[in-house]
Amino acid sequence: MRRLPVVLGLALALVFAASAAGQDPGTEKAQVDQRIAELQAEISAAKEHEGVLTSQLGAVLTELQAAQSAVAQAEGSLSLLEAELASEQSRLERLTVLLERQTRRLRRLEKEYRRAVVILEARVRAIYIEEEPDTLSVLVSATTFGDLIDGYEFVSRIGLQDQRIVGQVEAAKRRAAEERRATERTQRLTAATVSVIAARTDEARGLRNTLASNRDTLASARRLKQSALATSRENREEYLQEVDALAAQSASLAAAIRDAQARAGSTGTGTPSSSGLIWPVNGTVVSVFGWRWGRMHEGIDISASSGTPIWAAAAGTVIHAGWLGGYGNLVVVDHGDGLATAYAHASAILVGVGQLVSQGETVSLVGSTGNSSGPHLHFEVRVNGVAVDPLLYL
Repeated sequence: MRRLPVVLGLALALVFAASAAGQDPGTEKAQVDQRIAELQAEISAAKEHEGVLTSQLGAVLTELQAAQSAVAQAEGSLSLLEAELASEQSRLERLTVLLERQTRRLRRLEKEYRRAVVILEARVRAIYIEEEPDTLSVLVSATTFGDLIDGYEFVSRIGLQDQRIVGQVEAAKRRAAEERRATERTQRLTAATVSVIAARTDEARGLRNTLASNRDTLASARRLKQSALATSRENREEYLQEVDALAAQSASLAAAIRDAQARAGSTGTGTPSSSGLIWPVNGTVVSVFGWRWGRMHEGIDISASSGTPIWAAAAGTVIHAGWLGGYGNLVVVDHGDGLATAYAHASAILVGVGQLVSQGETVSLVGSTGNSSGPHLHFEVRVNGVAVDPLLYL
């Protein structure tokens, strides 16, 4: 049962006030029932909405944690990738400088080689024209100019000056070939580095897009969390204001009950037994008086089978017999001297308003009407409209 003791105090106060003022109890009861039903519907809807918001908030927190983790992971990967990219870029710059230097050197060496070849060609023509016998036979037997200058016999038969020329040609050729190989190797490294940089650039671009998306998700999750929290706080504030208003109204109505009972005198004709109130039903107490689930449980719940007789705990006058919102079928008996008892969730009511009942007389049968999870009796004892622990009177 949720906050029903407050609205029961309201109902009892209005019933007593109606009796004292001579108003029609049936009309007054209908008004009270309608107002109670409206309040219960509002409270139930607020609690349901609060539960939905709590669930949504849990989902938002989970999403927030996932987004934060994704952002951190993307930032770490991007930092590593940018470091690799910077290293490759630096390597490319070094290779570019080296390639330019090697290319210039290769061009110079090739130019030197061509110049040396021109000199050697001129000398060979001179030898041929002079028709030196030893050297001429070597010239005639060579198939290419390269074979000629590479041949040992040719070199051995020419003069010292000519040998120097041949040596210069061979050295220039060798240096040019080595430089060409080095340049080609640098070109391959440069091309590979450019390819790596292109791949790393694409990867970095993808990571930046992922990071931006994760940051957007994180911002959205934060906004959703803040919105959910704000809505939850607003609902809680409205709920607390409503509870405060009902509590203030209940306090003032409790005073009205005392005034009504004082004006009406002792409305009950019977008196409690010498041992106090009797047990209203045969069963087991499953919930006691006191704070429960963040609210005051202003009675005791006694478990019993449906249809079990419910007895008047003491003699008195029935001041309410009928439906009362979450209490379901409810009987309230005034025992005089400001003492009243209430019997809720009945499956059937066997008495009427104004009827005198004796202690132990059956007033209703156990049921599960109203806000109830199973057959039981919710039993309350009120003194001057204020709920007290029934176990102190039984």
